[in-house]
Amino acid sequence: MKLVNAIETYIEFQQSMGLKSTTARRTLRQYARTVGDVDLDTPVPHQVLSFLQGKGPVTSTWRVKFRLLWGFYRYAISRGYACSSPLPAMLPKFPPQQTPYIYSTQEIERLLEATSVLDSRYSRLQAPMFSTLIKLLYGSAIRVSEALSLTLRDVDLVEGVITVRDTKFHKSRFVPIGPRLRNELIGLADRRRRLPMPSGEDSLFFASRTGSAWPYQRVITLFQRVRSAANISIPVGELRPPRLHDLRHTAAMHRVIAWYQSGQDVQRLLPQLATYLGHLDIRSTQRYLQTTPALLELACQRFADYASTGDSNGE
Repeated sequence: MKLVNAIETYIEFQQSMGLKSTTARRTLRQYARTVGDVDLDTPVPHQVLSFLQGKGPVTSTWRVKFRLLWGFYRYAISRGYACSSPLPAMLPKFPPQQTPYIYSTQEIERLLEATSVLDSRYSRLQAPMFSTLIKLLYGSAIRVSEALSLTLRDVDLVEGVITVRDTKFHKSRFVPIGPRLRNELIGLADRRRRLPMPSGEDSLFFASRTGSAWPYQRVITLFQRVRSAANISIPVGELRPPRLHDLRHTAAMHRVIAWYQSGQDVQRLLPQLATYLGHLDIRSTQRYLQTTPALLELACQRFADYASTGDSNGE
């Protein structure tokens, strides 16, 4: 079987199993263009390495590409389309994963103020829409991709609930929002409905001036401009600057800090936070809660209070 046909067959199979990732489809098709429409058993180790490597040093993208190709060739071999896989047996040393950045409330305010750099006479809604996106990511802790996939129908501004559909794990969940965020979304929704709505209420909530989707990479590029204008640079000891995705980490961390400050039973509440974030289990949530000075100080104070209570009881 030819590579292009095998990849399209694999994509159809994955879609039947619930695959929603446009990135996966785009990456697999890019691989076919790089290697060429050869027979699946044609030796192509050099082309495979070139595709995995890309340009520049090894990054986490290498690993993402490898996993996608590993799944494809496992499928092809199991179906008898190929006899072997051309993927390398030895993996390179990957750089350490980026440490989640926890924005301070002052930095979030600076980000919101800096969205003014996106003012454009060609797209007058760009700056206010991006400001609302930042508030939504911080106020609801949903993923960037989930926010960009929301439709007008998904944002229930009467009940104050957002429906996040077909998430990372192919499940849907309801995310309640507070009154301030609800009012912000009401204001944007009114202005959004003045743009083209190709699918009526099923049109995307965050969209370009033509009503089309806001591409993920475009949003990241806009955020880089905003972050630069907000004067938020690379943290000491890190290789890369804070990301838009880190607003999700920040929302989770600030929620836990608020629980500590109000004397809540944090361990009991963590499963609720995991459900709110759309995690499959508590371990994924715990990885979000990186130790920060503020959280460490609160945890130490909680232990000190517990210890002093124990002493007073003679324990």
